[in-house]
Amino acid sequence: MKNNRRDVILEIINENSVATQEQLIELLGKRGINAAQATLSRDIQQLSLVKQRDENGEYRYALPPAAAAEKGIFSECVIDVDYAMNMIVLKCRAGMAQGTCAAIDAVKHEGIVGTIAGDDTIFILVRSESDAKRLAKKFRSDILG
Repeated sequence: MKNNRRDVILEIINENSVATQEQLIELLGKRGINAAQATLSRDIQQLSLVKQRDENGEYRYALPPAAAAEKGIFSECVIDVDYAMNMIVLKCRAGMAQGTCAAIDAVKHEGIVGTIAGDDTIFILVRSESDAKRLAKKFRSDILG
């Protein structure tokens, strides 16, 4: 439930200009997700969301620059994502794995124990199979843009 709620929060802030937690609670409610303000505060902290000015000069919630950069790198560099047990394997274009791995490390995803990159392959060790499944799903969606 927590991971699903966080995924929906990311969708909402990508689709809407959200300036307050109250707005975010309302938009979550419209998607059938009820969250208390304290829960939402923890989610915002765990997602490392920041408030930044948009094109109109208004403050809104957004992914930190490292997370946005990671998403862009994924769409350009990652070819395939798979996982087994608590290990995720990313196949990249030749020579792109190390830069992509550095972008992953900069975001500090919850559940990642460590990463290692070769020329075109990244291994990501995570704490549990559920973390692997969740992150693999996120990484796949980043490939699609």
